Amino acid sequence: MLNIALFGPPGAGKGTQAKMLAKKYNLTYISTGDILRNEIANGTELGLSAKSTIEQGGLVCDETIVQIIENSIKMQPDSNGILFDGFPRTYTQAYILDGLLTKMNFKLSCLISLEVPRDELINRMRLRAKQENRPDDKKEIIENRLREYDIKTIPVIDFYKQQNKFHAINGIGNVDEVFERLTNKIEEVLSQTLLNVIFLGKPGAGKGTQARRIAKRFNMKYVSTGEMIRREIENQTELGKIAQPYLVTGDFVPDDIAIRLLEREIQNPFKGTGYLFKGFPSTLVQAYILGGLLQKQETSVSLVVEIQTSTLQAIKRLRRRANTDMARIYDMDQDTILYRLENHEEKGHKVVDFYKQQNKIVSFNGNQDEDDLFEEISETIEKAFKEIRK
Repeated sequence: MLNIALFGPPGAGKGTQAKMLAKKYNLTYISTGDILRNEIANGTELGLSAKSTIEQGGLVCDETIVQIIENSIKMQPDSNGILFDGFPRTYTQAYILDGLLTKMNFKLSCLISLEVPRDELINRMRLRAKQENRPDDKKEIIENRLREYDIKTIPVIDFYKQQNKFHAINGIGNVDEVFERLTNKIEEVLSQTLLNVIFLGKPGAGKGTQARRIAKRFNMKYVSTGEMIRREIENQTELGKIAQPYLVTGDFVPDDIAIRLLEREIQNPFKGTGYLFKGFPSTLVQAYILGGLLQKQETSVSLVVEIQTSTLQAIKRLRRRANTDMARIYDMDQDTILYRLENHEEKGHKVVDFYKQQNKIVSFNGNQDEDDLFEEISETIEKAFKEIRK
């Protein structure tokens, strides 16, 4: 999902560029200026309340803007995101936009500002006043609009700089030159979008084998709660001492331990293309926990890979693993293996249903050849990367 705010002073050329960007990236285009002018032309209550303010070069009050945005923010079903032209214009509106997007489970990808010298802005707007007969492009109104921009709008830059979402672009040049600069920046932003994948499946489904190979091929950060817990046990940490009895019996480790380990892992900076989670979430509660952990990092679950295999096949694999260097403490006892499979049977389907409702699940036959399965999953991951970066 690509959500952009195109920013800049009056006369910077936002409207022209915004429409071109919306078409290129298939974004829902929302221009507060266009909407307000339509409201005024139609003589609506909102239009009448905004008319005098606009004609004097002022900024329409936030309450009016919120109503307009809320009425218009409904996306087209096949849209890849939203492009805001002329919003937010104030520090307060930046918070309002965050709230509106949060309500839709979205977030702003970036705010791009077109930078144009003052003299050039005035010349452009005076020329536009003659061509389009716009009352808000008269000389005294132009100067008032630029003053309003300086006073109320520039603090928005600081708001998005703190979130590392602000990008300044040179707005001088012909339309195509400026458009190329904008698209180059958007492509750069898209390339930084993380793909976060979960691998689900019963014990013995082959999640670990496939997850490690996928993480390596796509330069993803492999996050395995099982591996983290085993490290804690080997290092004889307090968390390890608490977790060890659960590992021996094949039980789920308490959520507070998993949270602390995952928080530590996710907060460590890395240069990969996304996170790959194996072994978490195992329960519905953990699915909500992971959502919260990722939201703190301003990201979310992108895709869930479910590897399906029969219980008999899973038991055979786990028994074979017990005779190798890859053996786990919970592989050594038949009763523990069965207990883990029963645990998964009881709680795992709720996790699958949770992500099915979000249309994020892709299921694979885990009984097939390991390399064939790897290529199938790889193809799905490649498609997912294209989807989030188009």
